[in-house]
Amino acid sequence: MARGNLHVTDDCRAVSAVLARIGDKWSVLIVSRLGSGPKRFNEMKREIGGISQRMLTLTLRNLERDGLITRTVFPTVPPRVDYELTHLGRSLLVPVSALADWALSNRQRLADAQTRFDKGCTAAGKRPLSRAKSAAVAHRAST
Repeated sequence: MARGNLHVTDDCRAVSAVLARIGDKWSVLIVSRLGSGPKRFNEMKREIGGISQRMLTLTLRNLERDGLITRTVFPTVPPRVDYELTHLGRSLLVPVSALADWALSNRQRLADAQTRFDKGCTAAGKRPLSRAKSAAVAHRAST
């Protein structure tokens, strides 16, 4: 898509829908973890700290529905289930990894910028934005 088309309503909706699906932290973490090869459910649950069993299940189902991962059930007792990136999922690994790398490399710079901004607000007698409000403001600005 050409850069100039980002504000065309249909293109904006399409980009927003894709980012809503793959841009959440759990999807990013799952896709990046599966980049090294197939994994079992409990293996991913152990590797991804803080994710609940329900959230992992829902995220895996959504990624499978979108064609980004496959779920293979092996007829063993107990059943063994492996999750693996599809070709489409592997193509997502490059931008997801780049975004994760960027976030890790720049987290201190972002924190410093937020601190400077908040101090400027306080000095000007304004209330600093909360994390939730700044996310909402960013979302409204992008739509």
